[in-house]
Amino acid sequence: MMKQFKIVVEKHPDGYIAYPLGLKGIVVGEGDTYEEALADIKSAIRFHIETFGPEVLEIESPVLEAFVAEAGVAI
Repeated sequence: MMKQFKIVVEKHPDGYIAYPLGLKGIVVGEGDTYEEALADIKSAIRFHIETFGPEVLEIESPVLEAFVAEAGVAI
């Protein structure tokens, strides 16, 4: 079975961090490149589902779209 996930990939000075949206639990992947981080998060998602079961896929409100916004906040 193939399931599509929305993945957030962040670029940091020392590499990339990736995490899925709409999955119960915390799953994080990392890599020196975008592609490595994406491959790592795909592996981490598979491991998470194998470990905790398909219940981690059962969310009440699926993520339809994801947006990244930037806003100034007075501190």
